[in-house]
Amino acid sequence: MSTTTPPSATPPSATPPSATFPSVAPPSVTLPSVTLPSGEVFTAVFPVHGTDTAPAAAVPTMTAVAARFGGRLPAAVGRLATSPELLSGFLTLTAIFDTSTLPAVDREIVIMTVATRNGCDLCVAMHTATLRGLHAPAELIDALRTETAVADPRHAALQRFTHTVMDTAGEVPAEDLTAFLAAGYTARNALDVVLGIGTYTMSTFANRLVRSHAESSVG
Repeated sequence: MSTTTPPSATPPSATPPSATFPSVAPPSVTLPSVTLPSGEVFTAVFPVHGTDTAPAAAVPTMTAVAARFGGRLPAAVGRLATSPELLSGFLTLTAIFDTSTLPAVDREIVIMTVATRNGCDLCVAMHTATLRGLHAPAELIDALRTETAVADPRHAALQRFTHTVMDTAGEVPAEDLTAFLAAGYTARNALDVVLGIGTYTMSTFANRLVRSHAESSVG
């Protein structure tokens, strides 16, 4: 009786067939065709928009801001309007921070600490004016502007805590949190400091990116 040797089975390939994915081109950014000085590149990429040139989604926010400034739109707002989402997000977070448990002067200490540390001249100028409007002591304003320790012990604890939160990316040592609480602040205040840092880190980074200036405005 003859036996038939079955054909040898071919093992499946260990390499799966390659998948083909459609290529997705990144969104294009149109830059000037001529070489510009570095400062002018930012002006070209982040123009000072008015409500007639800004993305439509930014117009309601810009209109509301202009109404608060007597019909004039700050130039920084015109530049940030390039991203309606960022502009709206920052203003929304600002309004939320303003309702936090920190008193007005304390909020400004957080803001000025972030602004001076991140080198946002526009923010420093604006919030210096806010502190003066709150009748904050001149020595407090000067200390915040020059990044030196403030004299009032409670405010000094807030200033140190704000720096420590940024230094440690939030992982504040127990002794620093204890010192903050011992100065009369609460656990809720501590998280409100984080809210302020987050809000004004967005603001300072965005204003530095678009090269905003304190004296600029749009009619």
